[in-house]
Amino acid sequence: MSYTYEYPHPAVTVDVIVFTIDSGRLKVLLIRRGQYPFEGMWAMPGGFVNIAESLKRAAWRELREETGVRAGHLQQLGAFGRPDRDPRERIITVVYYAAMPLGKLAFRAGSDASDAALFDVENLPPLAADHNMIIGRAVARLREHGTDPAFVLRFLPETFTMADYQAASESVLGQRLDKRNFRKKVRAAGLVRATERLSRNGAHRPARLYERDPA
Repeated sequence: MSYTYEYPHPAVTVDVIVFTIDSGRLKVLLIRRGQYPFEGMWAMPGGFVNIAESLKRAAWRELREETGVRAGHLQQLGAFGRPDRDPRERIITVVYYAAMPLGKLAFRAGSDASDAALFDVENLPPLAADHNMIIGRAVARLREHGTDPAFVLRFLPETFTMADYQAASESVLGQRLDKRNFRKKVRAAGLVRATERLSRNGAHRPARLYERDPA
């Protein structure tokens, strides 16, 4: 005998916040909604969870369909379910976030998104539903991660200078760091190793390139 739940119940969606660093600024990837509700407004990429789909798989799928981005590592921020957050019906969303190097963020609008673009987290446009509030929560969580050298490595390309590493940490934290203390902390963490290559940046003195230490 089939069972039917007789009481109203909410729908479930997932949304994904992709952070990156561009020109020393912490940025987030947004899509412009192409249909009702909030048509024309910027929003986090996301959508409804299929009935036989896990939350994380739904997040990966929606991000790929709407932006073309394939995020390897997603962390859950939390669930948001204010009753009036969506005019269609009672919708609870589970939000994930990812940190990615700019060079791996080849995005384009797809599915029901009419556009996709990066925005400075300090200068976001008005967003659909409660997305401004949610991204604010995510930025606060990211600031907490900024003290962890291992987390900041997610923003960096395969090879990088110590100056790049410090700049990424400063972008995540939103504050300047002492050069000597930062390098001391990195050495103590044992997360990176020097390569034989140098970075040549215009007239500046060549700087040693580093990479993640697989050990």
